[in-house]
Amino acid sequence: MANLKEVRDRIVSVNSTKQITSAMKMVSAAKLKRAQDAITQMRPYAKKMTEVLGSVSGSLDAEDNVYSQHREGDRVLYVVFTSNKGLCGSFNSHLNKKVKAEIDNNGDAVVTTVGKKGFEFFRKFDRLVSGDNVPQESNHLLDEISFENTSKLAEKIMEIYAEGHYDQVNIAFNEFENAATQRPVIEQFLPIVTPDVDDAGGSTEYLFEPGKLEILSELIPKALKTQLFKALLDSNAAEHGARMTAMHQATENAGDLLKELRLSYNKARQAAITTEILEITSGAEALAAG
Repeated sequence: MANLKEVRDRIVSVNSTKQITSAMKMVSAAKLKRAQDAITQMRPYAKKMTEVLGSVSGSLDAEDNVYSQHREGDRVLYVVFTSNKGLCGSFNSHLNKKVKAEIDNNGDAVVTTVGKKGFEFFRKFDRLVSGDNVPQESNHLLDEISFENTSKLAEKIMEIYAEGHYDQVNIAFNEFENAATQRPVIEQFLPIVTPDVDDAGGSTEYLFEPGKLEILSELIPKALKTQLFKALLDSNAAEHGARMTAMHQATENAGDLLKELRLSYNKARQAAITTEILEITSGAEALAAG
């Protein structure tokens, strides 16, 4: 009977877990819909902004556009977007390992994180940025996702790059493809990437009014802020997709385990009943014989 009680307790525990994972799946599904709509609406604008920025900034002299200056050096800053919470499968680990594989080959590379899971990972390897007016982590950006909050981080990164603290800035995030697929990506943020003529399908002539420098002084910061914000939206949508998929799998696994436990419970209960019947029969036969 003790064995029956243990199995019964496990059934109750697994059933409770199944209810929790099922609820978390539904919550993530609701959040995913909003996050997916946000990144879907942002992508065309961000893509066009990046194309225009790359084409136009390439026509400026390096003295006029500090954000297009390519420098010789290995001082690289990585901005890594992960999640604040777990229970989302390999969402964080794949990206963290991808970034670590790159920075292991560069002793001067450092990391600033958006998300607690990235902060906890890179802190173990002493790779977090120190000083330079850039925080080691900006986890609060995930608490209230907005363009204004992301812009503050982008402004700090642009400032330290303009001052020459780093030779390159990369952003690392999970690109959202669908609920079941998230692709770890590392993009160059600074200096601005100038597209090749062949890749762009030919050069485009732009007319500037009032002037190129005046317009780019507003366009470049806005485009860079948009690129960083898009990475945050991509990461957010990918996180909810990964968590929904992980909770769906956990719910199915809990259901399969419940079936096995209930089968074991019924077998043990049947065996216990059979044993009791045999004991009663044996006792009755003993009394009749006496």
